[in-house]
Amino acid sequence: MPFVNRLLHKIQSKRAATQSPESSQAHFDQEEDELPSPSWLHRCAHYLHREITLDRGFDHGLVIAGLALLFLGWIMVSSASSELATSRYGSLFFFSVRHLIFLLIGLSAAAIVLLIPLRWWQANSFYLLLSALVLLLLVLIPGIGREVNGSVRWISLGPINVQTTEIAKVFVVVFFAGYLVRHLQAVRYQAKYALLRPLLVIGILCVLVLEQPDFGATVVIAGTSAGMLFMAGMRWFHVILVVLAGTGMAVLLVIVAPYRMQRLTSFIDPWAHQFDTGYQLTQALIAFGRGHWDGLGLGNSVQKLFYLPEAHTDFVFAVLAEELGLLGACITLALFILLVYRALNIGRRAEATGLLFAAYTSYGISLIFAIQVFINIGVNTGLLPTKGLTLPLMSYGGSSLVMSCVMLALLLRVDHETRQHTSP
Repeated sequence: MPFVNRLLHKIQSKRAATQSPESSQAHFDQEEDELPSPSWLHRCAHYLHREITLDRGFDHGLVIAGLALLFLGWIMVSSASSELATSRYGSLFFFSVRHLIFLLIGLSAAAIVLLIPLRWWQANSFYLLLSALVLLLLVLIPGIGREVNGSVRWISLGPINVQTTEIAKVFVVVFFAGYLVRHLQAVRYQAKYALLRPLLVIGILCVLVLEQPDFGATVVIAGTSAGMLFMAGMRWFHVILVVLAGTGMAVLLVIVAPYRMQRLTSFIDPWAHQFDTGYQLTQALIAFGRGHWDGLGLGNSVQKLFYLPEAHTDFVFAVLAEELGLLGACITLALFILLVYRALNIGRRAEATGLLFAAYTSYGISLIFAIQVFINIGVNTGLLPTKGLTLPLMSYGGSSLVMSCVMLALLLRVDHETRQHTSP
């Protein structure tokens, strides 16, 4: 701000010099070559002033990253699903058209969310949590929940299947944001509030999600909730207890489920099980190897020709790396990093202005994006055991895509209200 003010002051001085008596003309001529024209400087200073004082109507970085990922996701789903769509439905663009429809629905839902004040979300945070619990219970009722590949995660509404965990993730973030605002000091200094009550809520949610079963969504919900407690200022001792408890539960869940143990062992040496439990991972690694630096070209993937299962959903990043190469994969990763960074920055600004509910909501959404991106790309590249979890904003899946758009809209709403709060 001091730099901008000095720049504006100098522009005004130069303008005054042009209207002063002839005695100041010599001074004007002397400085004439030192600075560009006043009109050019005024435009630069106005732009800097607008950027620094947050007079913009929205966060440009967040919008650019979000829209770029949505568009890139549609392109990659269209490419990765082309052969499967032709073989199964006789239409090259079957999944592409459905993905575009879901994208339009998501953008429409985002437009509606942008109009809803954050105070409504805060006032109804408890009821939203109850709604999430009801949805997670309904999906387990025979005749209501729809089973796909051994998991009951969807509720059929005509031609649309709603994945309840995607809705639950957002509602849990809203609930915990409201909880932290109401009990912030207690969360920071009393173990009863810092551990027992939040862990009870997380435990009930995780049990319901594991009944589907959906281990990946469980990790996202538990990790996001614990991360929000940490960012709210929970003591390090309590943080360590939460991490140890979560790690112990994860290890126990892997041990008691034979298929999870098989995934873990195949992850350690996928090539020893390349035609069995390590098949998906080895095919994904082959896709990365084929891509080299600049890729095979859009639409030229070989692995999508029925070699790589779920090429347009959980492993769309592997097809992207094969067709667009390491360069395309790095650009995509950079867009996700920008998205998470802008989300965290929006939360930081909201917290600095005293809008705690807005801040914790932003932190929670940024954690959902970060955790899901880390797990999905980690699975695609062999850094983590194989787990079915979509890549936000990119993978095929109506519920995931729509709720990702809703989360972006919530971030923009937080940004909008923060700017309103800080504007004179």
